[in-house]
Amino acid sequence: MVGPGTTRRGAAVVQTQTTPPAQGTGRSLEHPRREDIRLEDVLHALSDPMRLRVVRTLAEESCDLSCSVFDLPVSKSTTTHHFRVLRECGLIHQIYRGTAKMNALRREDLDALFPGLLDSVLTAAVRQDDRAGDHR
Repeated sequence: MVGPGTTRRGAAVVQTQTTPPAQGTGRSLEHPRREDIRLEDVLHALSDPMRLRVVRTLAEESCDLSCSVFDLPVSKSTTTHHFRVLRECGLIHQIYRGTAKMNALRREDLDALFPGLLDSVLTAAVRQDDRAGDHR
């Protein structure tokens, strides 16, 4: 049985932590604890070009970014799905600030669990863009 503080990921049930509701919103979001972030989930999330674009943008910024900052060429519901995948696998942390959902890369957690992975993926994405002539 999956109860509060747990979520089903495939056949596995993992513990989650809930971000306290932002002041005045009453809404909270569940994120995997650091020890529950799984490599295969992270790699799956990064395999999608739209999600990789979000991660690349967050990696380039030193502050949290609102979902509205990302101009993805997909519908709003698909954008919401991509952010949920990124949050549920542990790549990003989301928190409500007023009505805005703010996003931050969980770099410290990812670097502790998978040293060099994020930097390698980001470098490879830039090199791939250079080969294709796509400069974002």
